[in-house]
Amino acid sequence: RPDETAKVMTADVVFSQLKAGKIALDTPFTVSVNAWRRGGGPSGGAAMFAEVNKPAPVGELLAGMLVVSGNDAAMALAEGIGGTESEFSQMMTEQAKAIGMANSDFPNATGFANPGQFSTARDLSLLARHIIRTYPDYYPVFARPGIEWSRIKQRNRNVLLDAGIGADGLQIGWVKDVGYHVLGSAVQNGQRLIVVVLAAKSEKERLDETRKLVEWGFQSFRQRVIFAADQEVGRAQVFGGAASSVGLVGGRPVSVLTPRAGNERITARAIYTGPLLAPVTKGTQVGRLEVTRGQTKVLEIPLYTQEDVPVGSLVDRALDGGLTLMGDSVRDLAKRTMAKLHK
Repeated sequence: RPDETAKVMTADVVFSQLKAGKIALDTPFTVSVNAWRRGGGPSGGAAMFAEVNKPAPVGELLAGMLVVSGNDAAMALAEGIGGTESEFSQMMTEQAKAIGMANSDFPNATGFANPGQFSTARDLSLLARHIIRTYPDYYPVFARPGIEWSRIKQRNRNVLLDAGIGADGLQIGWVKDVGYHVLGSAVQNGQRLIVVVLAAKSEKERLDETRKLVEWGFQSFRQRVIFAADQEVGRAQVFGGAASSVGLVGGRPVSVLTPRAGNERITARAIYTGPLLAPVTKGTQVGRLEVTRGQTKVLEIPLYTQEDVPVGSLVDRALDGGLTLMGDSVRDLAKRTMAKLHK
């Protein structure tokens, strides 16, 4: 069961609203009586101590939620965006599914105990990766040293940040009768790892096990770049275009984590439904790249067209119609021959 780590999912929805321009960091949300009573000072739990019926900017509410696990901040954000926490929780679960978190459900924005709330280590790691890659401008809030609100100063509760392992996020938590959790990320020598520890028996065990995993990961694995950001990874067939195919690119560097010892084979496969119908616009998502290490699929990213392909001439289209079954090389040769004849 997720606890404070559920607030990372809350943050993901808020980040998506910020990126889409629907809200801004200085947008004020009023802290309701509900958020104040159930999540603020009167609750006795983690809080940023926002004042009831007073506005607070989204940026500070995010810090209150992520730096000191403020339940009042999480509720205020949920109500400000979704109208009610219940409506917002539906947005959380829908967003989780869109990320690929197939085994997660979030019935509230705080991580308060609920029988319908669940997630897995894999799902939480997908969430962390998504946030780090998609919202680099907002991610640093997780490592903010502390906050001051209502004249109360509080330090960041994430003990990993001071553990000397290069941690820069995300959240730690605890669930009664389950244990101590962590969803973390660390960087050493330019290499980033994400770590998830669930159901540790104590705060010490949580920290010790996290440290062991991170140190083992950095010692045992390395990032291997297999394609640059703008490097062609394959070609898609085009029907009725000035060219018979178009290059496919990932839009970002494609790298995989590989063991430092051993030489497992890395295989990359471009998959698309085609042929594409001209005209084709540069930057259109048309397929995906699947990368396997040995027998295990380790990465899947979208693929985009590398350039524009305008509609071809009548000759191009006639050749495509007549030579579709003969393959790209035959069509290209035929088109070059026809071009020479028309010179």
